[in-house]
Amino acid sequence: MGIQENTKRSFTLYLMLFITLLLVAGTIMYLSHFSTTEEKLSADKNLVPLNGPWKFITGDNMQYARSGYNHSGWKTLDLTAPTGVHDDDVGLSGFLPGWTAKGHPNYSGYAWYRLKVPSDSLTVTSLALAAPPAVDNAYQLFINGALSGSVGDFSGTVPIAYSIRPFMLLLPEDVKKGKDITIAFRVWMSAAGLSPGAGGIHIAPTLGEKTAIEKKYRFQWEQTIKGYIVEVVLPVMFVLLAIAMFLLNRNSKQLQPCKWFITALVLVGLLRLNQAVYFWFQIESGQQATIAGSVILRPLVLGSWLMAWREWFALHKPKWLPKMIALVTLLFMASQLLSLSWVSNSMHTYFQTIAGYLRLLLLAVMLITLYQGVSKQGTKDLLAVLALLLVSIAMYPQEISQLHIIPGIWFPYGVGVSRGQFFYAAFVLVMYVILIQKNRKRRWNNTNEQ
Repeated sequence: MGIQENTKRSFTLYLMLFITLLLVAGTIMYLSHFSTTEEKLSADKNLVPLNGPWKFITGDNMQYARSGYNHSGWKTLDLTAPTGVHDDDVGLSGFLPGWTAKGHPNYSGYAWYRLKVPSDSLTVTSLALAAPPAVDNAYQLFINGALSGSVGDFSGTVPIAYSIRPFMLLLPEDVKKGKDITIAFRVWMSAAGLSPGAGGIHIAPTLGEKTAIEKKYRFQWEQTIKGYIVEVVLPVMFVLLAIAMFLLNRNSKQLQPCKWFITALVLVGLLRLNQAVYFWFQIESGQQATIAGSVILRPLVLGSWLMAWREWFALHKPKWLPKMIALVTLLFMASQLLSLSWVSNSMHTYFQTIAGYLRLLLLAVMLITLYQGVSKQGTKDLLAVLALLLVSIAMYPQEISQLHIIPGIWFPYGVGVSRGQFFYAAFVLVMYVILIQKNRKRRWNNTNEQ
């Protein structure tokens, strides 16, 4: 029975590792392949990038949507992007700084963009528009004065922002009857979104023939999906590792220490997955995603990893430390909530400072745990120390970035992959090496006992 059980454990462990390696290889292959390229789209004569110059004004007035409105006194904005530029997150092509970098550094609220396109410059009959895939934070689109699409909920006094996804609109056949086609964007950005370079439209929309716009639309979706695909792959890797740990230890005394580890893996998986859910599906508003990620999951992830590593290294003193970790985690959650400008208004900066100190306190406890683990285990558990360092670097991106040692993001194949994603993947692989070593040791001990 013991031999059969050991065989099952080994098979499960290597199966989970094999699936994980397939996921890594498959993700690399997927990121490296594009159905088209930005260069091919730029050369397509059936696509007309609406770089402008656009007419721009801050403030709000629904009269601005009218086709005949005189916008000659508005400011001029050019959305022409240099070749090869992209955003610093997922790699969206043609990304430009917003209105905070163009004369409105402290402005949040409504703003309008208007552009008149001469009808006689458009020779195709079936016209479509690819809306900008990067806008802060919500927008409504008007064609010749008529509301033609929106991203966000504008039904209330304050708009509710959702993620900005690629959006394609087929224009009506009679859109070219007039001298010009008037395109207007009513954009809204919350005060919480204020940051250098934020505000308004970041990528110029594109007008053109329907099939050509469909290619542009698919390319934008391809970039959006690839930008967050790792946030789906990592949770699967975490779950596979959690299953492997559970099955290897379910009939042993090691199951109890592994419970915190499994909990931490599931929580960090949910935290990463929430990013993809928000940006792909628009089932969460920006505020809901912030509550789920920053307020609930992130503090729980930090607290659960502290408990997981204490159990891993069998650190039982001081006995009051677990209660302190729980208390600091709850205080961190509360301060994260109150640090949101739409929750505590003018007091939010005060709570941001408190949240920062609590986060540093949890980091200090993690470093103490590392020191205690090394002191207790010596050199026999160096791989566990490496795993702890890898996951800590992934969990504390702000602090690591301040050291200016490791870049915060890389762009392999033009797709943004963060430092944390690389280190989480390395952590998972190191943990499999640890589990394989432990399983071999257990099999050797069981063989000797028999």
